[in-house]
Amino acid sequence: MGLASGLVFANLGASYGTAKAGVGIASLGVIDSSKIFKSLIPIIMAGILGIYGVIVAVLLNTKASSSNLTVKNGYQYLGAGLCCGLSALASGLAIGVAGDAGVRAYA
Repeated sequence: MGLASGLVFANLGASYGTAKAGVGIASLGVIDSSKIFKSLIPIIMAGILGIYGVIVAVLLNTKASSSNLTVKNGYQYLGAGLCCGLSALASGLAIGVAGDAGVRAYA
């Protein structure tokens, strides 16, 4: 469950941040299309959140596939996945809102 929650929540945050900042870049493209490449930073930052989720999922998968899995270790992996996933979700929400507002202000 930790592996799945880390991966799912991190990619939800990355997709929301990308979509919300992409809307701002689309409106920037209508106003001044020469500034689009300078405004891609929020989308790149949101994409990195998804990569963090994949990295944590791979690390948890290699640790959890060992034969000495106990209840304590299971809760540790659940906590690690939730920590990574929910923090990436919150970061994605913040990147999306701030990226959209920043790109529109740059326009």
